[in-house]
Amino acid sequence: MTRDMRLRGRIEALAAGLCALLFLVTLIWPDWIEEVFGVDPDQHSGALEWAIVALALAAAVTFSLLARSEFRRARTLSAARQISR
Repeated sequence: MTRDMRLRGRIEALAAGLCALLFLVTLIWPDWIEEVFGVDPDQHSGALEWAIVALALAAAVTFSLLARSEFRRARTLSAARQISR
């Protein structure tokens, strides 16, 4: 079945994982932007961090659903091949 999963599905799954990681890192360590890049774009209001948390969560859910769709497509193709044999 994994050979039936297109590159698109693998990229979507990877993107979902990266967005989920960004979500968790920003939720746990909100000041990482200031420390890593040395800038303070929101003057410690936290607005940027909450925007990143919200966008990363939305992107992770979206990419997860897209990857799930691709996984189901691959599973259907695999089952169709099993029946035709």
